[in-house]
Amino acid sequence: MKTIGILGGMSAASTQIYYRQLCTLARERLGGLHSPDLLIRSLDFAAIEALQAAGEWGRAGKRLNAEALALERGGADFLILATNTMHKVADAMMHGVSIPLLHIADATAHGIQRAGLGRPGLMATAFTMEQSFYTDRLVAAGLEPIIPSADDRTLTHRIIYDELCRDIVTDDSRAAYVGIASRLVARGADSLILGCTEVGMLLDQGNVSVPVFDTTLVHCEAALEMALAS
Repeated sequence: MKTIGILGGMSAASTQIYYRQLCTLARERLGGLHSPDLLIRSLDFAAIEALQAAGEWGRAGKRLNAEALALERGGADFLILATNTMHKVADAMMHGVSIPLLHIADATAHGIQRAGLGRPGLMATAFTMEQSFYTDRLVAAGLEPIIPSADDRTLTHRIIYDELCRDIVTDDSRAAYVGIASRLVARGADSLILGCTEVGMLLDQGNVSVPVFDTTLVHCEAALEMALAS
């Protein structure tokens, strides 16, 4: 089994899900007491969020690059970045790193295509919804992503940072997210990408009317496949 290097903490809430899900998948796949070989570097999200808010993406990329290199030195065979938003600096993060990165958008696009779908709604941080670093990869894979209205994007982003990243889950926010998802479906979305690693705390297949692709779960499945590949 290859060693998965996880660069996480952005936020800690989602990194907990990554660890739990990878362990569950390994146990289901291999049985017995099996668990995945992991190296986890969990950062202080307050420092990263401050760089995001200030638009200091160059500095953020350098910080993640140092951590990616550390994971490589520690023995990781490949990397996963346990956050959608910080894939904005994926190229900078991988500068000088010789092991591969399993990109979360590529894993998600592959899952949607495999299901025979092509017009996913995207709920994520404002950075991920409004900038091209993520949607361009979906388009390059042949998908037609649909993003929420401006008001719905603002609400989606606020709930992520003010609540979900702090492990706060409320019925009101769940209802708000269900409404946003419903409006995306009404505009023609045939599936829904939970494009922030915390969004799955509020939405799942039980409250969305189209197939749901939780990027955290999809990413974990792809990572375990890569770890077990010969």
